Amino acid sequence: MSEDSTVFLAICIITFLIGFPNAVLGFCSCIRKIHCKPIPIDIFMLNLAASDLVFLIFLPVKMKEARDNMVWNMPNALCRFSLFMFFLPLYSSGLFLAAISAERYVCVAFPVRYKSPKRIIYTTVICVVTWVIIAVTSVFPYKAAYLDSNEADNTTNKRSQEASPLGCYINFTAKQLRELLPVRLGIAVGFFLLPLLICCFCYISLIRILITRPLIKRQRKLRVVGLIVGTLLVFAISFAPFNASHIVGFIKKENPDWRMKALILSTLNACFDPIIFFCISKDMRRAIKICAKAFCAVLCFKIKI
Repeated sequence: MSEDSTVFLAICIITFLIGFPNAVLGFCSCIRKIHCKPIPIDIFMLNLAASDLVFLIFLPVKMKEARDNMVWNMPNALCRFSLFMFFLPLYSSGLFLAAISAERYVCVAFPVRYKSPKRIIYTTVICVVTWVIIAVTSVFPYKAAYLDSNEADNTTNKRSQEASPLGCYINFTAKQLRELLPVRLGIAVGFFLLPLLICCFCYISLIRILITRPLIKRQRKLRVVGLIVGTLLVFAISFAPFNASHIVGFIKKENPDWRMKALILSTLNACFDPIIFFCISKDMRRAIKICAKAFCAVLCFKIKI
């Protein structure tokens, strides 16, 4: 295995072990809260948790690919389908994080409007439209990447394994890049830069409001700080390098050599989202504390033995 493949495999395993139980916990918690008393933030959180679950369910496919040194030894159809299911959550997470930041800002800045029952309907419509936009947009890079697929080793259906090691969505022809690079640029602007600007505006405004309201409890202020830190970690570490490769690739008219390293960092997305769940959901905080106490109890018991 190459160094990049080894690092990719290690990060995928860490992300799966940390992210999957937290995503399941967050998803179940949001379902229960929506069933009892739905509020907009729970609907956005449910969609973010669902996005993480989709990503994590298909992450073992990437583990197998990394274990094979990025050589595709699985069915060709799985390559194309796994690509769609891998990138779809990466695009959706940024939009739902922006929606959560806007919802938190509205909750504090306009508390009367926030209690309007129509907001549940608006929130549901926003989530549905978001998924439709992401699904439709994801088709374009998927389609562009498989133009003249007989000239590039993006799947294993055109060339034999003996001729050359084959990868999934790695090498591209000049024609493919002409179609693919503008699509990637649009994705970077629409699914990274725009959500990032929304998050920055909402959280800066939220901090200013909290500073001017000294009666707000310190714990709530700390949770807001944690929410902001968790969101910035997702954008700065997971999304920024990957989308930077889109922008640089468009400018240089090539597929950057370091794009693989940026893709490795993007998998950490599901590791940072539990911070956001913890800061927003009281049930998540309670569940995580219970799990932590149980883990400490088991650990102490083994040490005594």
